[in-house]
Amino acid sequence: MNAIEDRFAPPSPADVVRLIEENPLAWIVSIGAGDFCATLLPLRAITGAHDRVEKLVGHCARTNRLVEVLRRDPRAAILFLGPQGYISPSWMRDRTQAPTWNYASVQFLVEVEFCEDSALDDMLSDLVGAMEAGRPRAWSPAEMGERYRQLARRIIGFHAPVRSSRAKFKLGQDERDDVFADITRALEEQGPRELLQWMERCNPGRPAR
Repeated sequence: MNAIEDRFAPPSPADVVRLIEENPLAWIVSIGAGDFCATLLPLRAITGAHDRVEKLVGHCARTNRLVEVLRRDPRAAILFLGPQGYISPSWMRDRTQAPTWNYASVQFLVEVEFCEDSALDDMLSDLVGAMEAGRPRAWSPAEMGERYRQLARRIIGFHAPVRSSRAKFKLGQDERDDVFADITRALEEQGPRELLQWMERCNPGRPAR
């Protein structure tokens, strides 16, 4: 990793997990030769030692062409985009600054393994639990009755063990202190607040806005 890439590295593996938990909708893109296919799906991360992501799990419709493509060649890229936003020079006292875009993203290279039956039930229960957590009158699949089983037969679950990963959290680490303060002040007033929170998390000790 070169100095620029190291500057934009996530503070810890736990921050990668947090990005996925807060932004679970990811692109899954086949990377085998000759049959490109991509789809958006909500995914959950399974971690191992030191909070590192070891696999991603999810489900999709059996009729999704991605199933056929990945059965032939299971290699895929999974792409998560976290907090992001345009950074305007109009926010800055130094008007010679250039516009930029701040963001946090993670890429995984995986090999997809499809699974059935009880494993799928566990995946659905876990995903629903995560998505419904903290909601007033949180919903559960049991409320669907027999219709749950009817719909579940139309989908297939999968595990995607991680072969390699790359994360880039470009969140103002390269800005001068006065410019960083101007950006965070503008985000405090105009948003997006999620981007502000992640910038502050990835820049501990920077001057307050």
